[in-house]
Amino acid sequence: MATPSEPVRGTDAVSRSRRGGKRLPRRAAPGRRSFASAMKTLEALAASGAQVSVRVDDLDRGTEVLAGDDFTSVPVAGLGVVPVLIELAARFESGEISPLEIVERGALDPVSVSGLWRHLAAPALPLQDLAVLAASAGDALAANALLHRVGLPSVRARIEQLGLARSAVMDSFRDSRGPDDAPHVAVGSAREYASLFGSLVNADVVSPGVSAQVSEWLSLGHDLSLVAAATGLDPFGHEDDEHGLLFVNKTGRAAGVRAEAGVLAGPRAGVSYALFVGFDDLSIAHRLRAHDAFRVLGVELMEYVF
Repeated sequence: MATPSEPVRGTDAVSRSRRGGKRLPRRAAPGRRSFASAMKTLEALAASGAQVSVRVDDLDRGTEVLAGDDFTSVPVAGLGVVPVLIELAARFESGEISPLEIVERGALDPVSVSGLWRHLAAPALPLQDLAVLAASAGDALAANALLHRVGLPSVRARIEQLGLARSAVMDSFRDSRGPDDAPHVAVGSAREYASLFGSLVNADVVSPGVSAQVSEWLSLGHDLSLVAAATGLDPFGHEDDEHGLLFVNKTGRAAGVRAEAGVLAGPRAGVSYALFVGFDDLSIAHRLRAHDAFRVLGVELMEYVF
């Protein structure tokens, strides 16, 4: 299912480092990792009937590290909030929308699939705070408020402008979907989302200011239970890691859907990645098997960057 890029073989620099116990140079990392465990786990998951899409790119070299069905458009659930955040940040920067514009919760259709705002006493919040809730806590009500404010047509136009031909935001979050509703919140390809996150941290999305704002919101993410479980980071405060680990991610969760995309950078290398899994959520065992695939990939990504 997944195929790694041809690894760079050992060099004299690597050999000297192993003999002398010195720190490996940053660009030695690609030659040390084959992602064999991740490949084995993902292939077993696909063989069990799950739909698996994966992409890992080396940020320094601009090369593919691991790919499998990465061009396929699949449901990504809450990961679809990223293009909404990009459009919102662009509107903030242009002055079309004020970050302090207030949104009344009572003006929105109720939704309880995820999030914190519905549990808070505050009946209204500024758009800036709603962006933080949508990015950090996967707040469905906050995400709906942002999508309503910028408009679905504008988000779709932004996606097209970003060149994401196989990704789309289709609808707002809903507690239930009827025959007249879109079947999913969003779809996307692993290749496009890995590239999008790489472009965000490289300040290439819309403008440096927009890229920085969206990256800042996403760096507050609390869901470190999938790929990020291997990082050892504090879910509630990891913007400035003492070990020099840069991490930005966003997850998506729905019935039978797990998705994550992000950037992980350490002293030896940096990667952008995306892993999307669609599975039959028939039991806790089925769900945990899907989650385990994310964590195995996370361990090998950590070994790659450190």
